[in-house]
Amino acid sequence: MTALQPHQQRVVNERNELADQLFKLRVFTESRAFFALPTAEQDALARQEQAMSDYLGALTDRMRLWGMTA
Repeated sequence: MTALQPHQQRVVNERNELADQLFKLRVFTESRAFFALPTAEQDALARQEQAMSDYLGALTDRMRLWGMTA
């Protein structure tokens, strides 16, 4: 495989960081601490999780367009 262009490397790095953050958020949303939060905050975190998931999908799609697998 050829070396990545700078913008491609930034996307790969960002995708990896986002995947890690999303994993941690999902672990938190299954914890007792999450369920102890007010419903409004739980709802906000659920929206955040969805947005992060959508963004992760977009970054993954870009990588696939370059012939990369995530």
